Amino acid sequence: MSTIKNNNDLLFEQLGKKGDSIVFTTAAQTSKDFYAVHFVTESVVSSIAIANCTGETALQTTIPAGTVLLANVTAITMTQGVAIAYNN
Repeated sequence: MSTIKNNNDLLFEQLGKKGDSIVFTTAAQTSKDFYAVHFVTESVVSSIAIANCTGETALQTTIPAGTVLLANVTAITMTQGVAIAYNN
């Protein structure tokens, strides 16, 4: 993922049109390249991996409904909830 983006790329991300999106519940999402994850309902994250990040284990918790995680998520598993993830 490029660290410098033009205005069109940023607008497409904000509109959810940058890449495909996926709605998931408790199915493990592995080998992914998400730039954002929107938790539609209260969700329980049991594991998560974020590229170039340390301390992501702090996110293995209950996430309130409506939370949007803006990070390069490469894998996520939930035991409860519904989320929409946006691909890079």
